[in-house]
Amino acid sequence: MIALVLLCLLLVSLYSNLKNLFGGVSGRSSLPARAGVPRLQETILEDNDSTNKLAVIEVDGIITSQFERGGYTMVELIQDQLKVAERDKRVKAVILKVNSPGGEVLASDDINKAIKKFQDDSGKPVVVSMGSLAASGGYYVSAPCRWIVANELTITGSIGVIMSTYNYRGLMDKIGLRPEVYKSGKFKDMLSGSKKEEEVTPEEREMVQKLVNDTFGKFKSVVAEGRSYANKKNKDNSDSKGRTLASKWADFADGRVLSGKEAYDLGFVDELGGWETAVERAETLAHTGKATLVQYEQIFDFSSLFRLLGKSDAKGVKVDLGLDLPKLPAGHLYFLSPTYLH
Repeated sequence: MIALVLLCLLLVSLYSNLKNLFGGVSGRSSLPARAGVPRLQETILEDNDSTNKLAVIEVDGIITSQFERGGYTMVELIQDQLKVAERDKRVKAVILKVNSPGGEVLASDDINKAIKKFQDDSGKPVVVSMGSLAASGGYYVSAPCRWIVANELTITGSIGVIMSTYNYRGLMDKIGLRPEVYKSGKFKDMLSGSKKEEEVTPEEREMVQKLVNDTFGKFKSVVAEGRSYANKKNKDNSDSKGRTLASKWADFADGRVLSGKEAYDLGFVDELGGWETAVERAETLAHTGKATLVQYEQIFDFSSLFRLLGKSDAKGVKVDLGLDLPKLPAGHLYFLSPTYLH
């Protein structure tokens, strides 16, 4: 079975390389490869007979640096797509298509910073098109963008931080299993699942809560700074200047989820609408008229396969056709919507 999979991948790789060598197919062009980053191929999503382009970049599913796509993380792929869009002078704006409940704190922050850098360095606007769910980390990556569009029924908000772990000491006591712990300092086993409840000191709980609170403070500053940036950039718009944060916005930054309509009323998003609304807004901000929509796809070949296998600890190759979401390690900080937690 493994041999058959490898043979199929080889044939796909050969076809892809020959296709690129002889000019590719209509609507696709291969982009120059750079060391240490995925090879990307431009695909035309909607040809509007224009030399001006809008690049569509997706943030789909759990935001994480652990779940790899073709040997590269979600963060790496998004960062590189932004770099390609910056280098291409015909790309006048980016549409960030967000459909995510959030995810890892650091992964969300890396994407947030990459978007800020892209806008600052290129001068090109990023317009968010929120899907059915763009909450917590999904909003965190949207916050620095020039304009945010949400459907009135989009689930967004959930501005907050969560950190959880499991305590299995009660189960251990039932089966007669006793932990032996040797540590260099009294806090080295913080969040250990084998500790008795009375062994978790108030000082330890206070330290963990401070970590959560500090991260939450960062989230709120990202929201405030992002909305302020958008307001300054949009103040000269003739048709719409977007939305400003309501004076009481911080009262709603308590982890609760919001509908798109509520988020609009509070100033978390600039406009209500769907995909076409976001496209039209990007065209307006970039002064392009009707533009061609493009997307960057990763070219999968043997080099990608070797990178993927080289970074895997698995003893074999598994093909899973299910829809199971990636497992999130306990004891990590997450910007994650409560709609995902169960």
